[in-house]
Amino acid sequence: MKASTQINIKTLWITIFILVMLNVLGTLFFYRFDLTKDKRYTLSETSLKIVKQVQNPLSIKIYMDGELPADFRRLQQETRQLLEEFQAYNPNVVFEFVNPLESEEESADLTKSLFQKGLTPINITVDDKGKQSQAMVFPWAVAVYNNKEVNIPLLKNIMGASTELKVKGSIQHLEYSIADAINKITKDKQKKVAIIKGNGEMKEIHIAKMLMQIRESYYIGPFTLDSVAKDPNRTLEALKKYDLAIIAKPTESFSDGEKQVLDQFIMNGGKTLWLIDQVAADMDSLYNSAGATLAYPRDLNLNDMFFKYGFRINPDLIKDEQGSPIKLATGEQGSATQYQDFIWKFAPLVSPESKHPIVKNLGGIKFDFTSPIDTLKNGIKKTVLLQSSPYSKKIGAPVEVNLGIVSEQTSPKDYLNKGNLLLSVLLEGSFHSAFENRVLAFKENTFSANGKPTKMIVVSDGDIAKNQLDKNSMPVELGYDQRSGNLYDNKDFIMNCINYLLDDTGLINIRSKDLDLPLLDKEKVYENYTQTQFITIGLPILILLIFGLVFTYIRKRQYSK
Repeated sequence: MKASTQINIKTLWITIFILVMLNVLGTLFFYRFDLTKDKRYTLSETSLKIVKQVQNPLSIKIYMDGELPADFRRLQQETRQLLEEFQAYNPNVVFEFVNPLESEEESADLTKSLFQKGLTPINITVDDKGKQSQAMVFPWAVAVYNNKEVNIPLLKNIMGASTELKVKGSIQHLEYSIADAINKITKDKQKKVAIIKGNGEMKEIHIAKMLMQIRESYYIGPFTLDSVAKDPNRTLEALKKYDLAIIAKPTESFSDGEKQVLDQFIMNGGKTLWLIDQVAADMDSLYNSAGATLAYPRDLNLNDMFFKYGFRINPDLIKDEQGSPIKLATGEQGSATQYQDFIWKFAPLVSPESKHPIVKNLGGIKFDFTSPIDTLKNGIKKTVLLQSSPYSKKIGAPVEVNLGIVSEQTSPKDYLNKGNLLLSVLLEGSFHSAFENRVLAFKENTFSANGKPTKMIVVSDGDIAKNQLDKNSMPVELGYDQRSGNLYDNKDFIMNCINYLLDDTGLINIRSKDLDLPLLDKEKVYENYTQTQFITIGLPILILLIFGLVFTYIRKRQYSK
């Protein structure tokens, strides 16, 4: 046997040995290589913990297949690649892409069933070199696990943004959306949420959408404080069984006994979400013949508690030039009433500036008749979540509010050094009791003056969690304003607050992940369309053709001798 042949055989055996060893090592050691700059396909530790909870087959159907516009093809690709990562860490995760509009015979029944599940499509305008056409897309997925089902929204609504920017924002939230859905469907409910009643809080129909969203992840139940008058200790023990108490827009004063129950709930580590209207004013009361209403301070008897915890909600209204749009009748033309869009300055439209996971990457959040919050020094960590714009100021109450303000002329000088008023604050630490060194409202053997470490969030507007009602008195989506047709991020903000206060898996921190998603400049592409086509399609073909000719020429010269 020739020496060259022996070397070739030896090289072959070494190569086979190395490949076998690599495969053996690959079965022993699992690792995924992410070569992207922003590590977009590297799952966070929280996502890895969640996907490991899947013990049985988990099926995910994604209703984005077939002929899709370019932006949605990118969302489809990112969704596929991210689900492949989940599947790589747990083969129980199975997914498929479905085109709900593929078959004319089946699409009608399928789309109807999707509508019934709340999976509404979106109609988008596709612009291809100046030619516009309409396309319908279902940016949804459905996960099924152990006969439980949950919807996964893949497209995040960003008010006023283009489809391209909405897709970019959706990709930012993709891992959170999928991990959150898997967590909801696989993890047994453990935490309990109490909706405090008894002091004129909002009716359930007005917070129905919030309650439905909470119910997907946590146990929830109404908790009335009326029983405090009869048996305060028993009421307190019952409240201690809950992990979070939500006080949503109370309108009646709290008794000292009710305050002591809430205070001791907090001292024992209970979390609280305060949604407080310090000034009584309502948008519906403006729609009268005068177009005006009186806004006056509301005495809830909570100021001493709030002061002890380290904050104060002032009995003022915030007037903000960055308000929400409102439609008002301006006259009649023929038999039809004419409407015009105005900016309503008593409904601030807040764009979060904080990098905290609760508000990071959120869009506009709508307030109604909100008040400014002051923070006080008391050793508690305070994080500002939301604040008004620089062009805002506070107006003392009582004050008459009328619709004529929409035509008011103002200048930046009117708001000099008055804006950036606090609207929502997160407080974390060990609070001191509001009844420390005070006579107790009722005798309590387990009274604690110094509390366990806990968290609370204060929002100076109860209406931030209020959903509107349609013509049939049915609740519409939380954050949807029927007067303007805009959808705000109120629901995401409220749920982020609740998840942060209760979350022990760190799921909320996935929102902090930043992805570098450069957008394609379509105008430049259209200007240089032929050149772009040649670079992306023609040039690779030309290179392959040249390589083939050169390779063939060299091969002929080498073997023709």
